[in-house]
Parts: sequence; C-alpha cells; structure tokens
Amino acid sequence: MILFSEYSYKKVRFKRKHFLLQPPNMQTLEQQEKPDDRIRSAPKISYPEEIIEEIFSRLPVKSVLRFRSLSKSWLSIISGPPFTKLQINRATRTALFISVRDQGSGYRHLFSGSLDGGSVTHLMKIDTPYVDQNTEAEHSNGLVCFTYGDLFYDNHITLVLNPSTHKFFELPHPVVSDDNYIMCNFFGFDESRNEHKILNISPNWESYTIKITIFSLSNYIWRKIDVDCPVNIKRVYMGTSVCVNSTIHLMLKNPLEILAFDLRTDKFSIVKIPLVAGWKRLIKTNGLLGILCHDLVEESNKMHILILQDYEKRVWVRETIRFPGSWKKMGRPSQWDFGNTDKIFFSPSVLSEGLFEVPVYDMKSRCFKSIQFNLDHQFARPGAVELEEIKCYVESLIPLQNDTCT
Repeated sequence: MILFSEYSYKKVRFKRKHFLLQPPNMQTLEQQEKPDDRIRSAPKISYPEEIIEEIFSRLPVKSVLRFRSLSKSWLSIISGPPFTKLQINRATRTALFISVRDQGSGYRHLFSGSLDGGSVTHLMKIDTPYVDQNTEAEHSNGLVCFTYGDLFYDNHITLVLNPSTHKFFELPHPVVSDDNYIMCNFFGFDESRNEHKILNISPNWESYTIKITIFSLSNYIWRKIDVDCPVNIKRVYMGTSVCVNSTIHLMLKNPLEILAFDLRTDKFSIVKIPLVAGWKRLIKTNGLLGILCHDLVEESNKMHILILQDYEKRVWVRETIRFPGSWKKMGRPSQWDFGNTDKIFFSPSVLSEGLFEVPVYDMKSRCFKSIQFNLDHQFARPGAVELEEIKCYVESLIPLQNDTCT
C-alpha cells in the first residue's frame, strides 16, 4: 500500500508539473478569445416594426414612455401617428382624473390616480383667484377637456390635457362679437375622421339666439357653422355632455328629451327618452349613452339607469342600483362618473388630511366597494380641500400641438 501511494503521489506531481510547463499558445480558442470579441461576435436579434408595435401597444403608457429613451428606432416607432392610433384602439387601462381646490390658497390642483387607489400623481397647479367658479371635466378617447371659471368670455378657461403624458394646452376663445354671449364647450370624438372636436355653443340670453363654432384638434382652428337648432335655447341644460357614436348629447327640459349634435355631419337632432319620473342626468357607461334617474332614493334606497342599448333602433333597457344599507348613512352619494367602464364612481368623502374614499359600484357583480386615495400633497389649509371633479379616462399617447409640460 505504501509503494502504491508513493507511485500515485509521484504521478500526480508529474502531471501538475507537466501542466504548469505548458507554453501559452496551448490555450483553447475559448480561453484566447477576449470578452469584447465575444460581444461583437454575438448575433444581433432584430424584429420587424409590426411586431414591436404589437408588443408596445399592449404595455402601460408609462412603460412605453420610458422605452422612448432606450433606442432611436423605438423612439421613431412610438412617436409615429400609426402607433398612436394603434395604441388608443388597444387601450384598456383606465385611470382617474381628479380636480381639487385648495380653499386656503385659491389654487386648483389636478391629479391622476389608479383605479386601485393609493397615492395619486400631481399633474399641475392652476392659479384661480375667483372663489365662485364652475368646473367641468369631460373625457374623450384618451384626452380630458377641463373647464373652470364662469361662463362669460373674460373669465372662462378650457384646458385640453393628456394626463398620461402630463401635457396640455389652453384652448383659445372663439371669436364672439357680442358681450352678452356666454361660453359653453362640449368635448367629443369624430370616429369617421379620427379627430377630437370641441363644440362651442354661445347663447345670447337677451335675444335667445346662439352662435355655434367647432374647434378641431387636427388643425387647431375654430370654424363657425350655420346650423339651425331644433329647440329653443332656453330648453338646453348647459352642463355635462356625453359623446357617444361620434355625437355630443345634451339634456333638454320641458319636456325631457336629448339634443344630439353629430360631429360627422354638423347637424342637430332630437333623441326621445322613455317617460320616467325623477331627476335625470346624462351618463356614459361601457361606451353607451344612458340616463341616471333619481326617484324617491331615500324611500326606495335605489337608483335607476336607462341605457340606450341599440343607438340606431333607439332600444332602451333599465338597470337598478341598490345601495348597501341606508342611502342617507352613505352620505347621500350622487353619481360622479361612468366613462367607458362598467363601474360607477360616486361622490367621495374626505376621511382625513389628504385622504378620501370613493364608493364604486360594479355593474357586472352588482356590488359596492370603496377605494381610498391619498393626495400626498402639501396644501395651505389641509382641512379646507374641496374635491371638485373625478372622471375616468383611458391612458393614451395622443400628442397635443405645442405640448406644454406640466
């Protein structure tokens, strides 16, 4: 055993010595190759632009915006009109646009938030010196039209924003020669031309006449149109409008009907609605036109929704929202926004400094849940923060001419 061990030891030493004495040129090709050479020789994988567009169009907008800085070719693809159109057609991610007024400083703050709740993103701050001002936010196909101030020409500002890209521009006023005219802007999307439009109806309450102009985001120009309104202007509620089927809809009164303006043909028409009791408001749910009916809510603890299921044949169906418990104990919630989702957002309640809660009704499951949002922002008087608008919007990459960063 001793002789065998010595022999084995000597053999191992010989092999080790022999290995150490090998000349450098005996290395393998893999050992001789430098790391940089391996990187240069690695095959570069490239994909057709159509495949890249397909992948990017299904990603969140925030991710796509980050990818723009990684490659010049990706930047070219993402910035092109074909990809923008593809992305908005594929867009399924919905977020919330939130308007808040700080009564201490007088400033308005605009935020965006996830449907899952949590912290919100600050978009911009607006200096609004006037205390008594109306606000209105309307979403259409990825953009939000936000109006604040009173309705008169010299104190009426409309912003068009893309909350996803944090870009906006201020809408110029149309030319209105008579000081007695007031300004009412309504936001819509013309599917036939793939362009956003703003319908301006400027009524003169002394002469009961109106002037109608349209602003197109394809050329950023106002144009005046000559069209006869089929109803007396006194019947029109100059409030929230709903755009469905490339048509802007406004509620009429006495009797209750809907005034429709077709953005494709620049013509008015009247939409008849079923005879139902109670206070009514136009809504949009799952992309369909609807009417929210408040009829004896305190006694019945429920609301009714009329939905225009078939627009061409004027087929209406009724849905019912039942509140979980007393409507009074829920804080008398009123409908806030529907949008293209199957969820209904009600008026929020402030829980504490910067924290508020929004009741949400799911029309599929017919159940309520609450979502909490944290403004996570410094206000002059945190206890005097007023929530003004909460609207749904679809995340998009739609560019705006002369984009202004927020």
